[in-house]
Amino acid sequence: MKFLILVAGTNDPSNADFLADRFAEGIKHHDSSAEITKIRLKDLTIHHFSLEDYQLGKTIDDDFQKIEDGIKQSDAVVIASPIWNFSVPAHLKNVIDRMGSFSLGENRTMGTLEGKPFFFLYTGGSPAPAWPALMRGTLRHMKISIQYFGGSVVGMDYEGRCTQGKGRFGLVVHERPESIARMKKKGAGYATQIDRFLRTGILPLRYRMSVKIFAWGQRLIRKIV
Repeated sequence: MKFLILVAGTNDPSNADFLADRFAEGIKHHDSSAEITKIRLKDLTIHHFSLEDYQLGKTIDDDFQKIEDGIKQSDAVVIASPIWNFSVPAHLKNVIDRMGSFSLGENRTMGTLEGKPFFFLYTGGSPAPAWPALMRGTLRHMKISIQYFGGSVVGMDYEGRCTQGKGRFGLVVHERPESIARMKKKGAGYATQIDRFLRTGILPLRYRMSVKIFAWGQRLIRKIV
C-alpha cells in the first residue's frame, strides 16, 4: 500500500507534523511494508491558483508537481493541518484549489479521483468539545472539495488545546500519551480500511452513502443550472 501524508503546519516543531508521524507509525503497525511519503507544504514553493492552472498541458515552474504525482501515485492520502481562524492555512487551501487541474475532467464538473480515500487530521487551540459544536462546520468545505474531486473522506480527527498557554503556540502533543496512542490506533484503522478497499473496491457503508448523497446533489445542481 502507498500512502501520501500532506502536512500543512508551518511551525517547527509542529503539532500536526508530530501527530502525522504517529499516525504513520500506526499504518506501519498494520502493514510494515506500507510505503509512506510525507510532504510538508512549508518546504515547497507553490504559486497561487489562477485559471491558467486549468490549461491542459501547461507546465508550471514550481513544486506543485510533487503534490500531483504524490496524490496520483498513492492509494490513500492523509492531510494533517492546524486550524487557523476557523479554517486551514492559506497554503493548504491553495493546494486544494490547484488540485482541480488534475482532479477534475476537462469540463471541470466531474471528479477523477475514483473514490481515493482521504483522512483529515486537525489540530487547534480550542478544546475538543468545540469540534462538533463549531469547528467541524467551518471546515466542511475541505470534505466537500475532496468529494467534488471524486475522492472519499473516510475519517477525521481533531486534537484540541494545542497551545502552551493563552496566545502561546508551540509543540505540546508530544507530552500526551493518550493522544499518541489514539493517533497510532487511528493510523492502524485507516490502513485496515485501505487494505480492504484495495482488495474489494468497497468502502464501509456510511462512506458509500456519503459519496452517493454528494453525487445525487451534483446531478441535481446540474439539472437546475
